[in-house]
Amino acid sequence: MSDWKPKRFWTASTVVPAENGYTVELDGRRVKTPAKAALILPTQAMADAVAAEWDAQEKEVDPTLMPFTRSANAAIDKVRHQHAEVADMLADYGDSDLLCYRATHPQTLQQRQADQWDPALDWAAETLAARLVPVVGVLHQPQSAEALSTLRGRVHEFNDFQLAAFHDLVSLSGSLVLGFAAAMDWRAADEIWDISRLDEAWQTEQWGHDDEAHAVAEIKKAAFLHAKRFIEISI
Repeated sequence: MSDWKPKRFWTASTVVPAENGYTVELDGRRVKTPAKAALILPTQAMADAVAAEWDAQEKEVDPTLMPFTRSANAAIDKVRHQHAEVADMLADYGDSDLLCYRATHPQTLQQRQADQWDPALDWAAETLAARLVPVVGVLHQPQSAEALSTLRGRVHEFNDFQLAAFHDLVSLSGSLVLGFAAAMDWRAADEIWDISRLDEAWQTEQWGHDDEAHAVAEIKKAAFLHAKRFIEISI
């Protein structure tokens, strides 16, 4: 595998207005996506974030240090061309939502799940007009078709940039409800992340800290918080 990386060739990155939004120019040349599409961003805040990432590159361009650019590229090159498919895939999480599958034992874990997960389900019932019902055990039990249809409709309402971020909120947390909760500011994003990690936190309490698992979890948390910020600046 080649270690080649593109070199920095520009002096300054600049945000400029463009048709239907904003774009970023590198010494007057407009940035394009990996698929060679125009990088048209919906808000100046997003364009500012992308420009700052390009400006921060030093001798070589390191895409791993450019999360806003990568998310924007994903929205334009991928989500835009399969919006309905992505929305349906995420909506399907509702029928097997993390928050709906509760432990069979011990009672202390069951109570912790109820204390932290029931309020999120109650919020969804009130704010999203969709009541999901928790069950005990891991065997799948279908949710209300009406509730799932309501949630599916709401997912389809996201624009390409919002949906790209929503994808990470849902897939990283394992919960459609928590994805909506983060996107709609039910609670702070880091608190919602901790709620999604309840079972893992319980296991750590029982069996001790695992450095490797913790490192992976921190990477996922950073990605979750980034997705929350990306959805904020897409509006």
